[in-house]
Amino acid sequence: MTQRENQRSRSPRQVRNRYPKAKVYAGLFSSFFAILLGIVLGLGTFTFGYGKGASYLSNDPQGCVNCHVMQEPFDTWQKSSHHDVAVCNDCHLSHDPIGKWVTKADNGFFHSLAFTFNDYPDPLRIKPRNRKVTQHACLHCHSDFVHNMLPAHQHSDTMSCVHCHADVGHSLHSRVYPLLEPDSR
Repeated sequence: MTQRENQRSRSPRQVRNRYPKAKVYAGLFSSFFAILLGIVLGLGTFTFGYGKGASYLSNDPQGCVNCHVMQEPFDTWQKSSHHDVAVCNDCHLSHDPIGKWVTKADNGFFHSLAFTFNDYPDPLRIKPRNRKVTQHACLHCHSDFVHNMLPAHQHSDTMSCVHCHADVGHSLHSRVYPLLEPDSR
């Protein structure tokens, strides 16, 4: 009897039970994966709702104050000269649509991580990458005034706007500005 004839002569029940352990493992893996996915989605949904995550998708400065550590930057912004002309996103996010959402996602993830685990400097300090975003925002809005001060070559360095104008976006605050990183002014 050839192998093919041998397979045909088996009953359907014998063929079904050919790999019983594999089916058990596949079922266990599927169950474990479904439970794990449910936990992750449940925790994510709870955290997004509890943390008022939808507010971070807006342009409203009140969304930034959801984290209590942002109250002081918000208060200093309200006293600044830019309070009536710019909101948080105008200065702290890219003006390029893709760059805006990349920066928002990056900052959102790392801010929530830092605030959740209470691992951030107090007072808050701007990171080098975000300092570049802010510098580009200054140049974007004030291009008519500063184009003569820009370097002749596109990739050359220029002096940071906040070096001289530190109190424009956030009014000077004795607790915040003396402690800035040396390169930030």
